[in-house]
Amino acid sequence: MLNKKNILITGGTGSFGKNFVNFILKKHNPNKVIIFSRDEQKHFKLQKVWEKHENLRFLIGDVRDLSRLSFAMTDVDIVIHAAAMKHVPQGEYNPLEVIKTNILGAQNVIEAALSNKVKKVIALSTDKASSPVNLYGATKLTSDKLFIAANNYKGKKDIKFSVVRYGNVLGSEGSILPFFLKCKKNNLFPITDKRMTRFNITLEESVNFVIFCLNKMLGGELFVPKIPSFKIIDLAKAISKNPKFKIIGIRPGEKLHEEMISKSESLNTISFKNHFVVAPNSAYLHWDKKKYFKKFPGGKYCPDNFNYNSLDNNQYLSVDNLKKIIKKFSQNF
Repeated sequence: MLNKKNILITGGTGSFGKNFVNFILKKHNPNKVIIFSRDEQKHFKLQKVWEKHENLRFLIGDVRDLSRLSFAMTDVDIVIHAAAMKHVPQGEYNPLEVIKTNILGAQNVIEAALSNKVKKVIALSTDKASSPVNLYGATKLTSDKLFIAANNYKGKKDIKFSVVRYGNVLGSEGSILPFFLKCKKNNLFPITDKRMTRFNITLEESVNFVIFCLNKMLGGELFVPKIPSFKIIDLAKAISKNPKFKIIGIRPGEKLHEEMISKSESLNTISFKNHFVVAPNSAYLHWDKKKYFKKFPGGKYCPDNFNYNSLDNNQYLSVDNLKKIIKKFSQNF
C-alpha cells in the first residue's frame, strides 16, 4: 500500500518518525517520504544517516504554520501526524503553547490535507487522551475529536481521517526507560508511587500497528492495540538486581494507572483479536457498523462498563520480559 506513494510525517524527526521511515525504506518502495519537523539539528543529523536515500525530503516547518503545511502536502497521498508537545509538567506550566501545537496544529494538518489531494490521514494519539486529567491529555482528546470530525466535512473529496491511540512507547525520547538507565549508575530510582502501572508498546510495534491501521481504516475510527502493561517498580528491577527507590509522589496531572478506553467509549467499541476499534459517536458521521462487521469479520462489541486500563489488563510484562526489551533497546542506547 505504501509502494509508489508520497508520504508525509509531521514530527518526523522524533522517535516514531525515525523508526517509521527506517521501516518503510527497508520494507516498501515509496515514491517520496517527506520528513516535516521544526528541529533543524535533528534534520541535519538524519540527513547524514540517510544521505544515500534520494527519495527523502527534509522540510523544516511547524504544524502551527498552515501555509508551510499546505506547501509540504503538495501531491502527498498519506499523512502520518506524529507532531505534538508531550511533556505533562511542561504542559501544565505552558498551557497555551501546548494548545497551539496539539489542537490548532491538528486543525492545520486537517485543513492542509483537505486542500490537497491527500487520500489518508492517521493521527497518533495517547492513552492520556482517555478521561484526561492533564492538559496534554485534554489537548490530544480534542485533537482526536477534530480528526474524526474531519470526515463530516470532506464533501466529495476522496480522503479518510482516523486516529491511532496507544500507550507509552518504551525507549522513546523522554520516556522512563532512558531515564531509569541513567539512574542505574547510582542505583537510586525516583518512583512516584510503587503501585503505578503503565501500558507498553515498543517502537517497532507502534510502527507496525500504524501501517496495519492504514490498511484497515475506513475513516472515523479510533484504533487501539491490545498491548501489555508493566509495573514501574518491575522496570527498575529489570535494570538493577537490588534497586533502591525514592518515593517522590505523583506529579500534577499524572495518573496512577492509565486507560485507553473509558467506560463511556466502550459503548461504541468493537473488540478484535489484537486490537479495538472505537466507532465514531456522532449524529453527523454516518458510520455503518453492519458494513464494518461484514468487511472485517471476527469483531464483537465490548460488554457494558468495559474499561481498558493498565491495572486490570490481562497482559502483564514480567521482570524477565522487561529485561529482554531493555537488552534490545540498550544495544542502540
